[in-house]
Amino acid sequence: MGEPKLEGAVTTDICGKNDAHALRLDKEAVETIKKTRLHRKVATTIFFESNGGQSRTEATIPEIRLSVAEPDLDIGNVETVLESLTEACYYLTVERNRYHFSFKENLNKRFADRRASIQLPRIDELVSEEIRKVFAEGTGMERVFFPEKSNNISDRPVLTLVVLAPDRSMAEDPKTLHTVEAMTRECGNSARTFKSALIWMLADTPAPLREEARKVLAWEAIQDEEEDIRLDETQKKQLSENLKKARRDLKECVWRTYKNMALLGKDNAIRVVDLGLVHSSVAGNMLTFILTRLRQDGDLEADISPNFLVRNWPPAFQEWSTRSVRDAFFASPQFPRLLNPDGLKETIARGVSNDFLAYVGKTGSGAYEPFCYGGTLNAGDVEISDDTFILKKETAESYKKARAAAAAEPGATSTSAGPSTPQEGTTTIPGAGEGVSEGPDVPDTIPTPPATIRKMAWKGEIPSQKWMNFYTKVLSKFAREMNLKISIQFEVTQEDGVSPQKIEEAKIALRELGLEDDVEVET
Repeated sequence: MGEPKLEGAVTTDICGKNDAHALRLDKEAVETIKKTRLHRKVATTIFFESNGGQSRTEATIPEIRLSVAEPDLDIGNVETVLESLTEACYYLTVERNRYHFSFKENLNKRFADRRASIQLPRIDELVSEEIRKVFAEGTGMERVFFPEKSNNISDRPVLTLVVLAPDRSMAEDPKTLHTVEAMTRECGNSARTFKSALIWMLADTPAPLREEARKVLAWEAIQDEEEDIRLDETQKKQLSENLKKARRDLKECVWRTYKNMALLGKDNAIRVVDLGLVHSSVAGNMLTFILTRLRQDGDLEADISPNFLVRNWPPAFQEWSTRSVRDAFFASPQFPRLLNPDGLKETIARGVSNDFLAYVGKTGSGAYEPFCYGGTLNAGDVEISDDTFILKKETAESYKKARAAAAAEPGATSTSAGPSTPQEGTTTIPGAGEGVSEGPDVPDTIPTPPATIRKMAWKGEIPSQKWMNFYTKVLSKFAREMNLKISIQFEVTQEDGVSPQKIEEAKIALRELGLEDDVEVET
């Protein structure tokens, strides 16, 4: 054709070299396209329409279809081939569905060069930014991103979404589930109380995320050089469209990659939920999608009925503190998680109004104040604390009847005479006579419970790293009792020997605590 400048377009994009784009695409295509060598035929057609002496140096889709059509050819494959060539070729340009091969390299060549020079730290930084951006949208859960240690996740009765770093993937890191298990059950050196509060999101594999991030960075690099490389208007438009598409593809890739959700199941084991093929069109944001799925699976409730509390009442409790009630929904896998912990106040208020529950407080003397059972109770008046309690209907009815009977009992002493002694076979009910300004003030009585537990004891081994947690969660409840007795026995064994300095330090510490320092040693 008398023009050596065309050699680059031919050998790079059509044929002449084994890695020419059209030849490579034919090898990678489905059998029907590979058999007809459709990529090479379409590229050749565009080349001659662009440089064969015609008045219009471009090829339209109808012209391309006419040139390559033959019996048994699926003409719809032409558009598929054109899309592949447009994304791959270095000398092919497209404007309003008109195709043209020129001497000048297009943006694909610049893109390939920039893409190869992007460094991994920049890629990982962009991936992290995009993951945070996708999971930051929406409300209803606290979020923790990429924790390295269990104490990076607070132990609180709050629904928390924990997003693991993409490198800790399900497909490539066999230790991922072990990490999730350990962080769910521990918080630093202590056992985690609110294990059910954690919802984990795990990546399938990080490779697609890095690939999409690399594309974004490559197009951004070209955009930064726009003035220096003197792009024409068509190329500027193409650059803008490609950059938008790359950013959109990266966002979609986050949705597709984080397809694994893990949480504590009712059997107290970590359960992994495969969310399937997820994309941004299924919900307004990722958080809304997760919350919807949790509700569908019965793992999350926006509202709890008073009857649920009655059915799941701890057998050992006559009074159940409102704080313990709330905490159960985030600590026990048998309970569904609460979307809004304050919704429990509405549940208690509804239970009081429907005579399912009583809501009570306790004074320093153990009396009930207030005692709310029946009537109207505003949810805003319900307090979640260790000093407010709920009672079951039977307990509330017994208390109510006993108080009424005690107030009407003849011969009861007046307020000034002080409380009377309960009769044999009865027990005083807290709150008797509360709020009564006139008339008798006699303690309410109900039958004594059939058994009174006067002593409890426990013996066992505690891992050294969980001692403080043992004291906080078990012993501290009895720390104010004068008759709490604690017996300690410990031994330290080291193959290379315990140094005399450490032994002496232990003796000094024991003496400082007012304890005997008779430490036994063995050689």
